[in-house]
Amino acid sequence: MPRPFWEEFTTKKAEIVKQIKKTSYGHALREGFAYLLKNYPEVFTIGQGLWSPWYVGNTMTDLEKEFGKERVIDTPVAELACTGVAVGAAICGKRPVIIHPRVDFALLAVDQIVNQAAKWCHMLGGQTSVPVTIRAIINRGGEQGAQHSQSLHSWFAHIPGLRVVMPSTVQDARDLLIASVLCDDPVMFIDDRWLYELEEKLPPVKEIDLRQQGPVVRKGGTDITLVGCSYAAQQCLQAAEKLSKQGISAEVVDLRVLNPFKREVIVKSVAKTGRLLAVDGDWSTCGMAAEVIASAVEQVPLAALKVAPRRLTLPDAPAPTSKPLEEAYYFKAEDIFREVTEMVRS
Repeated sequence: MPRPFWEEFTTKKAEIVKQIKKTSYGHALREGFAYLLKNYPEVFTIGQGLWSPWYVGNTMTDLEKEFGKERVIDTPVAELACTGVAVGAAICGKRPVIIHPRVDFALLAVDQIVNQAAKWCHMLGGQTSVPVTIRAIINRGGEQGAQHSQSLHSWFAHIPGLRVVMPSTVQDARDLLIASVLCDDPVMFIDDRWLYELEEKLPPVKEIDLRQQGPVVRKGGTDITLVGCSYAAQQCLQAAEKLSKQGISAEVVDLRVLNPFKREVIVKSVAKTGRLLAVDGDWSTCGMAAEVIASAVEQVPLAALKVAPRRLTLPDAPAPTSKPLEEAYYFKAEDIFREVTEMVRS
């Protein structure tokens, strides 16, 4: 017997809503963790505050209830020890994710990350690997002060043997997390809490090889190349939209993977546009913006450059605590817009 028309209508409506429903960046991270824990028994997570939204936002909600507290392990405040546990477990065949709710305090585990995980494969001639993922969260702003407002991604991108990943989109948040955990190399996966409410349509999971990932062009353009990563990449897209209304066509390159650093997409883009603004939510000295500019200057013919490349970064000073000073300290999409306008029309 055929179903009543209203039942068919309700079913179809539910399917349509499901297709157009958007997913947030934070929830996409949770989907990535759920996918890994469900499909790979060798995966487990460990770190401080994994059962608390105060620490990890909406990125791991109720995972301990779904997969058990023996695989979603909440720990005391002991960054060095917990990272050591994860590195040791990786050497023994597991695929752990050690989570630092603030990248600032991952510095307490630098020996385990830099001197151990990143060196193991090289020192043993490639005979073994350390498939550990170190997830570190950028959690700045909100008058939290200098010790709680850092990015530090340039530090880790400096280390050979340590892959560094910084997603800027909802899909990359999930898919690059999965790729990082399934990679046989140690990976520093850095996500920015300012992105957690970003929403996009999210297609089904399709596993990708992290070794094949690198910068991508998020928006095509002809007048200038904007290069950023993580939250800065989204700011570049916002600025590019505003610039288009002024007749300026900006191409936006999202770095995605900072180490190993693949320059080809950047070089090709700058050779086309003749202008480059490197945007980075970290300090200027020895930062990723400097690396981006160096890549262009070294490989793009000087005749192709219409104006000297520039960078927009945080001031070389610790983050302030007061709200008015924070407003001045952190650049916005409007600052990118002004910088580009000056470069293009000078």
